[in-house]
Amino acid sequence: MLRLSLLGALSGVLASAVVLLFHGTIAFGETLLLPPGRSGNFEGLAPWLRLAFPLCGGLLLGLAFDLIPPQQRQVGIAHVLRRLHTPGEERLPAANLVTQFLGAVAAILSGQSVDKEGPSVHIGAASANLIGQRMRISAEEDYTLAACGGAAAIAAAFNTPLAGIIFVVEVLKIRYEVSRFLPVIVASVVGAVLTRVLSGHAPTFVVQPVDLRTSWELLNLVILGLVIGGLAIAFIGLSGAVAARTARWRNSRTFTLTGLAVGVLALWTPQIMGTSYDTLDELLAGKEDLALVLALVAAKLLATAIAIGLRVPGGLIGPTLFIGGAAGSALGILFAALGPFEPASPAFYATVGMVAMMGATLRAPLAALTALLELTANPGIILPGMLAVAGAELTSRLVLDRDSVFDVLIRSQRPSGGAR
Repeated sequence: MLRLSLLGALSGVLASAVVLLFHGTIAFGETLLLPPGRSGNFEGLAPWLRLAFPLCGGLLLGLAFDLIPPQQRQVGIAHVLRRLHTPGEERLPAANLVTQFLGAVAAILSGQSVDKEGPSVHIGAASANLIGQRMRISAEEDYTLAACGGAAAIAAAFNTPLAGIIFVVEVLKIRYEVSRFLPVIVASVVGAVLTRVLSGHAPTFVVQPVDLRTSWELLNLVILGLVIGGLAIAFIGLSGAVAARTARWRNSRTFTLTGLAVGVLALWTPQIMGTSYDTLDELLAGKEDLALVLALVAAKLLATAIAIGLRVPGGLIGPTLFIGGAAGSALGILFAALGPFEPASPAFYATVGMVAMMGATLRAPLAALTALLELTANPGIILPGMLAVAGAELTSRLVLDRDSVFDVLIRSQRPSGGAR
């Protein structure tokens, strides 16, 4: 136990260091390529560049992926899930780690509607897994170290160590055992601490102090959960349908189509390009316009579902947070305009909506609630969050049963393809 816990600590250090390098590379690239101003300032580009960036970037990235052997194109959380739950294939290849790192950097810098957190899980898990490959430990210990790396990656990405631990249970489907999860806890704590030491205490999102105004708003939260559940169904269904229909297409074709779709949508809604965290911060601060927010929900859902279905090597966790946050903000504006009483601010509904969407899409309601608590440091938001998260989860399960977006993608894509 002591040996494996020490390996867990080492995994946390390595995984979080590589994830921070990955995030730093993206930040440096944005500084070089985008207009000065806020982070990820794709909005500052001229309209023709909003179309040219993702279109040309998608074409070049697709041509590069076509040159990579098919087994090395498999990246993302779906790849980690497939490997960890296939007997004899628990080890995550280093070549796929490199593909994920470079591919995600290129995708995000070219403005594709994807995030860095999904790739971070693959990068973190594979980095930790390299320790086991060097030491020639057992397959069971390899499995545990991959879980350690995934937890450390989430802890490093969002500054949420407890949510990182629960994430590996609900999303990576790591079987819970005390002997296995002590190293995972150690790795997650180490990942969070190292991130705070190297990057400071600034959270990924700036969440305002928010709370309910009246108990009557609990009904609003049920409505929010039902709406978010419907959006999760649409997102998972569209991603799976696109993936199934295009599984045999060449990457140069699929990535170019993704760039074209994002570029056209970005002519009117440039906020959907890249990770979109700057716009999400504005929603969480209560800055909103109903028409714009509704347009952002539709555009981000469509652009990301197409990108994920067409195998672009980026993640979907951040986009689900954005979609849920924008939908929650829109409902908050409507509740304020139409309701018989003054409700909480749209920022409150945006905060709850983003974690409800993440939970319903990833089939990770407990990880979503834990992230909500860690992001807000407000125990009073847990009851409202439980209502919204449970409503979204139940609504999506009625249609999709237990399938997460990753389950749908794994079934839809060929094992030898460039599945995420």
